[in-house]
Amino acid sequence: MNRRTFVVSTVTVAAAVFAGGAAVFRRGATAPEPATAGADHLVRAHSPVVGKADAKVTVAEFFDPSCEACRAFHPILEQILGAHPEDVRLVLRYAPLHDGSDEAVKILEASRRQDKFDAVLDALFERQPEWAVHGAPDLSKAWEIAGSTGLNLERARKDAATPEVEAVLRQDVADMDAAKVDKTPTFFVNGRAPAQFGPQPLYDMIVAEIARDGRPT
Repeated sequence: MNRRTFVVSTVTVAAAVFAGGAAVFRRGATAPEPATAGADHLVRAHSPVVGKADAKVTVAEFFDPSCEACRAFHPILEQILGAHPEDVRLVLRYAPLHDGSDEAVKILEASRRQDKFDAVLDALFERQPEWAVHGAPDLSKAWEIAGSTGLNLERARKDAATPEVEAVLRQDVADMDAAKVDKTPTFFVNGRAPAQFGPQPLYDMIVAEIARDGRPT
């Protein structure tokens, strides 16, 4: 894969989202400078992981299910992982910055108890415009969308209210603050943030980390 032209069609489709500044900042916050975050803030035992545990490159993504840019990055990350299945793993961390996103996180965590995380995440992103209305999220619609994947909603609602799910949410928010994450999505590649926001800077950093091990890119 040519590092200059990866997933060109996907990036083109998502260009309007990135150009429009869809990354969401907290009120009064500014974009963080490229930084290094401690590994304990980026990877937790409870975190959803895609890829091999011994991959050379760990990409930690702080994401919000309500975030348009996170939705746009979702297929791009799938393509990166598909292109480098031996070398890259993705660690998903929650950064619920939008109104109602804490509830959406609980839906995702409840779906994990039924091995439906991937399906529910895909559905919530695919149908995000139906429920993630900024300032007025329709969480009942989010639950309905989750249920369309075959999720047992009665069980999921009970699981979403458990102390274990609350603890995951609290820990991820604490780690988000410790890593000085102020926008979504925010990425760390082997503990360091890309110098610029966007699909290409992220991919370039990933393949550079792979190359450091002497592997082909």
